[in-house]
This record gives sequence, structure tokens and C-alpha cells, in this order.
Amino acid sequence: MTDFFTTNIGELAALITSFLWAVTSTLFTLGGRQVGSAVLNRVRLLLAILLLLAAHLILRQPLPMDISTDRLFWLSLSGMVGLALGDAFLFRAFVLVGPRISMLVMSLAPVIGAVLAWWFLGERLSAGQIFGVLLTLGGIAWVVAASSSRDGDKIGRRNYLIGVLFALGGATGQAVGLVTAKQGLYGDFSALSGTLVRMVAAAVVLWLVTLFQRQVFPTFVQLSKHRRALRYIFAGAVTGPFLGVTFSLIAVQNTAVGIASTLMALPPVILLPVSYFVFEERFGWQVVLGTLVAIGGVAILFLV
Repeated sequence: MTDFFTTNIGELAALITSFLWAVTSTLFTLGGRQVGSAVLNRVRLLLAILLLLAAHLILRQPLPMDISTDRLFWLSLSGMVGLALGDAFLFRAFVLVGPRISMLVMSLAPVIGAVLAWWFLGERLSAGQIFGVLLTLGGIAWVVAASSSRDGDKIGRRNYLIGVLFALGGATGQAVGLVTAKQGLYGDFSALSGTLVRMVAAAVVLWLVTLFQRQVFPTFVQLSKHRRALRYIFAGAVTGPFLGVTFSLIAVQNTAVGIASTLMALPPVILLPVSYFVFEERFGWQVVLGTLVAIGGVAILFLV
């Protein structure tokens, strides 16, 4: 049993990441709908940094103070693109269309990563992989179309479309963030420290923008008015930016990015019962089947 866990640590970490992100998306949706996506993004980064610093102290792991310049560059770039910009889009999508549709569109992240590698790095896609891309796109389009009439009537067709586009922006940010994180995690560098570097870089950029916009004080005023939202954000910071991102880096560090991305694309499936019972969403068999088709396309893309 020990050999199984040791041999498959990357795959198991990716699977755990899927469950953690499903929980996180639910918590952040509940919190973001009370205080807004911008406040959510700013506060969860600060909470995640505090949690990561505490983890370093508890595990007696040294802080990455002597990090090399190239590693710092790649991890910082990953944090700014994936956690600051990409998650800003994703959190807005949570507020507009909820976690189920948002995380389904987010399953495009590995597809976008593969296409970017094809265009800019010259990595070729086989016929089977191209079929996987088309299957994923088809599955997501099917679900979005099947959900548009019900959800569009509830929140407005324009808001529904904008929410889907924000989720697409989040998927693009995550794809670029994972690829650049892989560049900075070579060797035996700690995934926990890598997460901390990414979080600090994202927080610095985001809070500088907040300072420039004169939104620092209003951010905390908004939180003081919605204490329950703060509890949701704190819980989500534990399961997402802290545990979820750390496990995702453990995954990409110990297995191929493709396999890790495939297993980390499962939250839309996990969120089907969550959306039904927690958010009282009602959807037909087309949504369930389309979700499974999309995830199957992601699997084909990387496993053929």
C-alpha cells in the first residue's frame, strides 16, 4: 500500500486537488455573492499567505529566501497570471453563473495549454489529441447551450454570456499559470514554498492595483458588514489557495502536466450534486452527459 501511494503521489495529489477545488468554488461563490469578486480575490490571497507562512513554521521548513532568480521569475509570473488575473476572472464568473458552469469552462485549461504549446512551442498534437480537444469543446458547448435558457432567464442572457466569458478568461490564466509554474518547480524545490512565492507575487500586484484605485479601506469596510462572507472566504482560502494550490503543484511536480491536468479537471463532475442540493439548480440529462463528454475529451487529450 505504501508503494502504491509513493508511486502514484502525483496522480493522487491531482485527484485530491479536484475535490478541494470543488469545495473551494462552492465556498467562494457563497462569499463572493455577498462582498463581490474583487474583495474576495484580495482577501483570500492575504489569508492564504498567512496560512502558508504558518505551515512553513509548523513543518519547520525554511522560507524560500535564497530562491534563484530564474525560479523566482517563473513562479512570480505564474502567480501574477494564474492567481491574480486568472482568478479575478474566475471569481467574477462564480458570482454571475455559479460554480458548476464556471468550473466546467475551467476544464478547458489543459486544452488551452496544449494548444498554446502547439502554437508557440512547436509541440504537435496527434489525431487522437485533436479529437479530445474537439470533444471537450463540444461537451462544454452542449452544457452551456442546455443551461443558457434556464440560467439566462434567471440572471439575464447578457450576464450569463459575460459569466461564461469570464470563466474562459480564468481557464486561460490557469493554463498559463500551470505551464510557467512547471518551469519554476524543477529539481526538489518544495511545492509549499512554490505556492508561497506565487501567492506573494499575486498579492503584491493585486494590492498595488487596489491601492492605486483607493479601494483598500472600502475592502475592509465591506468585510466588516458581511461577517459570514469572511468565514466563507477563510474556509475557501484553506481548501483552495492553501491546500488546493499546494496539492496541484505536488501533482505537476511528480507526474506529467497532462495527467495532472486531466485529473484536476474533475470538479465539474463533483459539482453536479453540489449545485443541485446547495444552490438548488435544476438541470436535465443533457447537462450531466455534456459534462461527462467534456471531461472525457480532456482525458483523451492527454492519455491517448
